[in-house]
Amino acid sequence: MKVKSGEFARRAPQLARDCRLFFLCGPDEGGASAAADKLIAALPDAGERIEFSGSEVKSDPVRIADEAVSSSLFGGSRHLYLRVTGDEAKDALELMLDQEEGAAPVVIVARSATDKSRTAKLIEKRADGVVTMFYPPDLRSLAGEVRQMADAAGLRLPTALAERIAGAVRLDARLARSEVEKLALYLVASPQSPKSVDEADYDAVCAASEDDGFNPLVTAVLSGKTDRLAHELERYRQTGMNAVGVLLAFERRVAQLAQLASRLGPRQSIPAFIEAESQARRVFWKDKAELTDQLSRWRGPALDRLVGRMMELHQQLLARSQDGDVLLAQALTQIARHAARGR
Repeated sequence: MKVKSGEFARRAPQLARDCRLFFLCGPDEGGASAAADKLIAALPDAGERIEFSGSEVKSDPVRIADEAVSSSLFGGSRHLYLRVTGDEAKDALELMLDQEEGAAPVVIVARSATDKSRTAKLIEKRADGVVTMFYPPDLRSLAGEVRQMADAAGLRLPTALAERIAGAVRLDARLARSEVEKLALYLVASPQSPKSVDEADYDAVCAASEDDGFNPLVTAVLSGKTDRLAHELERYRQTGMNAVGVLLAFERRVAQLAQLASRLGPRQSIPAFIEAESQARRVFWKDKAELTDQLSRWRGPALDRLVGRMMELHQQLLARSQDGDVLLAQALTQIARHAARGR
């Protein structure tokens, strides 16, 4: 069956009881991963977690299918967690579908796949299968999720602070959960002993400042600031940033641009559109200037090519991780030069 992403959190407990195959896909990998964690937590007997990468799934599908019916090392239950790209799980899944009813639950998080992919089509018609596609959230919806996370952790979180956290993590649900967990630990909060949170508390525990993060590099590249690119790439090398982590930051911003572009009218003013999105709390106010500039550079076919280039680069980094820094620097330089000509 197909389940809409907006309904997934509410239905997760029932789905965890009734189903055993879960395909969570779409451009919002953070949302899909957070949903997978919620789903696994709701399994009646999750047991031992057996995790596989996309390359492992693709290279040995028989082993993955065998693991689904094997006993846990300690004799208890187990579940499989597959983190793949595109249709890498298709062959393994076809073998899994032939297994008996007692097979372990299988959760597949598939970035760069859609609910129209071949793997999704294998699952969606099954009564024990679930397919859900996750799109990047807007500021308001993620802020609402942050407040729900805070409530569950025993934190009384103001709406303004929830929006600040959602904006600070660039609309990544996984990072937002990490920030909430740090706050709960810092304040020694729990559902049995709830605590109120203010801005000073978050200042004390929040992630590294923006100047130490990915955003300056993202801005330099997508806004075509080629005069800043060399400095930002050098900072990337000196601070030891992870290439895949940097790429994920780019992918979140590109997905946000694609989402905004889909709502932008053909003759609509971009500054006015972004201002309206900010007023509706779908755009973080600190990002207005950057998004206005980047949306003017990346529209139509250029944006489509950029989305494809992000997917291609992600696959290259996974396949050639030893060359990740070089591949990333080359690709970002090309993108920045194109952005510089794109306005």
